[in-house]
Amino acid sequence: MEQETAASKWEGKQAVQVNGVTVEQAWSVVSDFCNVHEWFPTVDTCHRVEGTDGQVGLVRYCASNKIKDEEIKWAKERLVEIDPVGRCLSYEVLENNVGFGSYVATVKVVPMDGGDESDGKICRIEWSFVSDPVDGWTKENLESYVGFCLQHMADKMEMNL
Repeated sequence: MEQETAASKWEGKQAVQVNGVTVEQAWSVVSDFCNVHEWFPTVDTCHRVEGTDGQVGLVRYCASNKIKDEEIKWAKERLVEIDPVGRCLSYEVLENNVGFGSYVATVKVVPMDGGDESDGKICRIEWSFVSDPVDGWTKENLESYVGFCLQHMADKMEMNL
């Protein structure tokens, strides 16, 4: 039975290169857990619900504005791990109306060797997840959505940092 449960999990990973941005600059964006609405295309509001900024246990509320006849999509998410030295954090989706059961994501910022021309202003952001199947989605839809959000985030970083 345990093998069946593990087999039904979706696992995926997306990565994007961020040009003109240092690993420290990118990490400052990623590690600001309650500022996701400034960088994500589908999140219009995000704020702390409980806990301390930058600390494990921090819970945020994220929501999108109402689109046409659809209801506002929202989720509460908890920071479950943060490693400033390794520039990595993990969070889990708690309550939501998006269709997520169990969903845990890990976002990591890693330096890249961009050669002498980059002056260290090139990095990579990796986003991996383990999820129960999501109602109304396929695993490929979820991977594509993660990739879309990650690329949007990288584009905004390149324009604004």
